[in-house]
Amino acid sequence: MSKHALNHWLPHRAGLRRRGRLLSALSVVLAATGCAPPGARTPAQDVEPLRRQLVLPDGAGQLSYLQAGDLRGPRVILIHGTPGTATAWADYLQRPPQGMEIIAIDRPGNGQSDPAGAAPSLQAQGTAVRALLPQDGRRAVLLGHSLGGAVAAWVAAREPERVQGLVLLAASLDPQLETVHPLQTVGDWPPVRALLSRTLRNANAELLALRAELDMLAPRLPAIRARVEIVHGTQDDLVPVANVAYMRKRLTGATCLATDLLDGQNHFLPWNSEHAVRAAIARALEGAC
Repeated sequence: MSKHALNHWLPHRAGLRRRGRLLSALSVVLAATGCAPPGARTPAQDVEPLRRQLVLPDGAGQLSYLQAGDLRGPRVILIHGTPGTATAWADYLQRPPQGMEIIAIDRPGNGQSDPAGAAPSLQAQGTAVRALLPQDGRRAVLLGHSLGGAVAAWVAAREPERVQGLVLLAASLDPQLETVHPLQTVGDWPPVRALLSRTLRNANAELLALRAELDMLAPRLPAIRARVEIVHGTQDDLVPVANVAYMRKRLTGATCLATDLLDGQNHFLPWNSEHAVRAAIARALEGAC
C-alpha cells in the first residue's frame, strides 16, 4: 500500500470516530440481543464436536476453544473481538487451510470460558492465548479481529520468538481512536449492570477499559518480531481505518509489515472478506517479505 493510498483515508478519521462511538455501543447491544450482523455461514452447533477445554495456570479457570485441521502443521490461533465467541470462526474450522491446525478461542469472560465476570486486561487475555502456543517448536500465527487484534499484539510482543506471524484484522490498537459512548457509561452503573446479560456486561467492561490498556501496550509494540499482515476495510465505522497508520508507525521491529486495505469493506471482515483473511494467514507463514 502506498503512502498516498493511506493518506487518502485519513481525512475521514473524524467522521469515522463520531459514527464509531455510537455504532460501537449499538453493536454490543445488537450482539447481546441476537441481532448482530451475520457471522459464519456454518451453524455454530456444527463445530461443537471440536470443542476442547484447557485449565489455565494460577487459578484462572478454564479456557474453552475449538480445534480443527492438521495437528502436525503450523498452529493458527483465531481471537475474536467483543462481544464474540469461538463459533464466529465456524467457517474456518469447517474448512481449515490445508496443512494448518486451527484453534479458535472463547476469550476469558466470553462464551464457555471462565471467569463469569469480565477479564478486561490485555494481560489476562494474552496469558490465556499464550497457554495455547505450541510447545513442540511448531510455527504459530495469531489472528486477532477488532479488540482481539490488541490481544494478539500483546502476545506477539511478549513472545517474539514463538510467534512467527501476526494478522491484525480490523484491529483496534490506537488508544486515541477509542472513545466511550454515553450508553456504555450508563451500562456500567451497578443497578443497570445487574440487569444486563453476561455477554453484554462483559463486552461493555472490555470496551470501557480498552483505551487505558492500549496505552500500556503501545511501548511494547516495537518488540514484535513476527511478519505482520494488516487487513482493514476502508469503510469500517467501528474501528476506524486510521488505526492502520498508527500500526505502521509503531510496529518497527516486524520482520515484514504489509497492509491490505479492502476498498468499501466494513468491520466484519471474517465473514464478508474470507478470501482476503485466508490469504493473509498464508502470507503470515512466509517469514520475511
